[in-house]
Amino acid sequence: MTRAFLLAIVALCTTAAAQNVSDLDFYGSLTEARHLRSALANHLKQQAHARLAERRAMAENLTTQAGIDARRREVREGMLAAIGGLPERTPLDPRVTGTIERPHYRIEKIVFESRPGFHVTANLYVPKRGQPPYPAILFPLGHEPGGKSYPAWQQVLGSLATKGYICLTWDPAGQGERVQLWDPDFARAKLIQSTTEHTVQGIQALLTGQHFARYTIWDGIRALDYLLSRPEADKTRVGLTGNSGGGTHTAYLGALDDRFHVAAPSCYLTSWGHLLDSIGPQDAEQVFPNWIGAGFDHPDFVLAFAPKPYLMLSAIRDFFSIAGARQTYREASRAYDSLRAAERMAMVDADDGHGYSKPRRVAAYEWFGRHLKNAPGDREEPEIEIASEQELFATRTGQVVTSFRGETVHSLNLRHAESLAAQWPAPGSAGYREHVVRALREMSGYSKPQPGPSYPYGVIERDGYRIEKLVIDSEPGILLPGLLYVPASPAGRKPAVVAIDSRGKSAGRAQWEAFVRTGFVVLAVDARGFGETRTEIARGGPFEMYFGDYNTTMTAILLGKTMVGLRARDIARAVDVLAAHPEVDTARISGFGKLAGAPPMLAAAALDERIHAVSLENGLAAYMDVVRSPVHMQIFESVIPGALKSFDLPDVAGALAPRPVHILDPLDPLGRPLAPARALETYRRTAAAYQTAAGAFRVAALRPEEDAAPRHVAFLSAVR
Repeated sequence: MTRAFLLAIVALCTTAAAQNVSDLDFYGSLTEARHLRSALANHLKQQAHARLAERRAMAENLTTQAGIDARRREVREGMLAAIGGLPERTPLDPRVTGTIERPHYRIEKIVFESRPGFHVTANLYVPKRGQPPYPAILFPLGHEPGGKSYPAWQQVLGSLATKGYICLTWDPAGQGERVQLWDPDFARAKLIQSTTEHTVQGIQALLTGQHFARYTIWDGIRALDYLLSRPEADKTRVGLTGNSGGGTHTAYLGALDDRFHVAAPSCYLTSWGHLLDSIGPQDAEQVFPNWIGAGFDHPDFVLAFAPKPYLMLSAIRDFFSIAGARQTYREASRAYDSLRAAERMAMVDADDGHGYSKPRRVAAYEWFGRHLKNAPGDREEPEIEIASEQELFATRTGQVVTSFRGETVHSLNLRHAESLAAQWPAPGSAGYREHVVRALREMSGYSKPQPGPSYPYGVIERDGYRIEKLVIDSEPGILLPGLLYVPASPAGRKPAVVAIDSRGKSAGRAQWEAFVRTGFVVLAVDARGFGETRTEIARGGPFEMYFGDYNTTMTAILLGKTMVGLRARDIARAVDVLAAHPEVDTARISGFGKLAGAPPMLAAAALDERIHAVSLENGLAAYMDVVRSPVHMQIFESVIPGALKSFDLPDVAGALAPRPVHILDPLDPLGRPLAPARALETYRRTAAAYQTAAGAFRVAALRPEEDAAPRHVAFLSAVR
């Protein structure tokens, strides 16, 4: 046999295999489906825009102080609900660890504890000229490298101190001296970008019903406590400004704390509508769960401050949409006008990019001069000597985790999660199943789908079975390509499997064939965001690597929904299709879920008793594992915010008892199969629920190189 002939055979086989996959992924190439990969994102954005339009109509009626006061209360309640409230005040235990002298001010290097053992590194800029008490400025930081040492921050702080303001800035968690995930081997942050660290820990906080911003906001409130404890600070003249992430926290802190008298956020305020239509949601601290769903938007941060002086500092070429910023300004200005405080609301939009550039800095100096010193017109910017990052260190080692070995966001969140888990009901106890299912339905944002059509797209005849290509209408704007495998014999009604694989329906074709050749009808569906419907991801970089389809998942969370709940809805629609098929025995419909398809399948089965058995493979094992692990990857689409207040994924499996459940090679938060002993411990509560209900539950590991398909077929065949 010649080499050329062998190559020809290989080419033919490759072409045939590709053709098979092409036959199975049939929908995306059609003209009518040219927007299929943007359908999910567009669907969520349409819902968001509709809710934001309702909010804007409401805001037009905010024309009185009483109405705006009521809105302020709503905004604060909404923020606190979104972040899980705030901790109690505890002793700050502040200490000055060093001083840098400058001609017109000194810089004190400070460490305080916003919570016991949770150390905050800060720099206090104290004027040397003028008579104290000085007007005070709190300066939250953005995400630039070096934390409080970033040159632009020093320029603002040094200029304000030279002008007679006492100013405090501090390293946010995850930045500067406060890296939370420190790699001792490389002596650097484990995650290169601070926004990635914020979001890794933000997702962990979401699971406990809290939020990364709970930590950062509280640091800011405690920083203000320290600033106003200084005798040099005038408590009656307090300003607040910051850029980017510092602009975010200027908006947050100004909305929550009445002690501020003047605010000037830079390069943050826009509108959620314009954000969703451009760069999408940013890191976890900037996205509140159900914020849009509850009827809030960026202008609400300004309304919560009204009628006190508020200056919006924007950049025309910022990645935060200038059109959105102008929309927010128009709404805020209308409210200030109605309160006869038009002169207290202003906007500066310089023709440059993101950053606290000189045009915005001098506008801030003038604004604070006018409203805190009754000295308008102060637009001069002095030359400032820039200190090195090391010179500004407040700790011995340059990192709190190596200097104090105290608390971190991870340790505090884990302790909170463990306290929640201690309150969960015992598996199999009275009301256990109802408790889990009720909490799952509420927290996942699941809603039972309405009956809808499905559309045929041809039939593929195979030896011993046929594949019906179809598209299921899950809800307006969401179409799900599916493959219905129907065995040629025996006649009559047959057991069925609804199957979800996050890689797509074509990736699981060997498993579907194993099922159909054993006599199952199989409906393999691309639930929204899977397979042919996978969203085209524009962000890329670390966010795609760690969080998958971040923008879509966060947009769902902004609406009070989750990808788990939305995909469980899709699965319910697939069950509708199976239940209506003349060759399906409706009493014997099982579910199969793989990878990120496993948690939605588990949820769907808990919420829909038509699914009488479940077999899962390579799904995330437990949310508690996520909060225990310092880092995680590719689990975000499987997250249900607040779940750990009431249950974990093994409890969802336990809520199915006595319906049979089979879990094969469950994964840890980094995508690695659990060792058998650890898997048994992880599913201890599930096993207890099944022992009480006398049902079939099995968790198992694959042997190296073992084909999983026979395991799933054997389990579901035994229970059918």
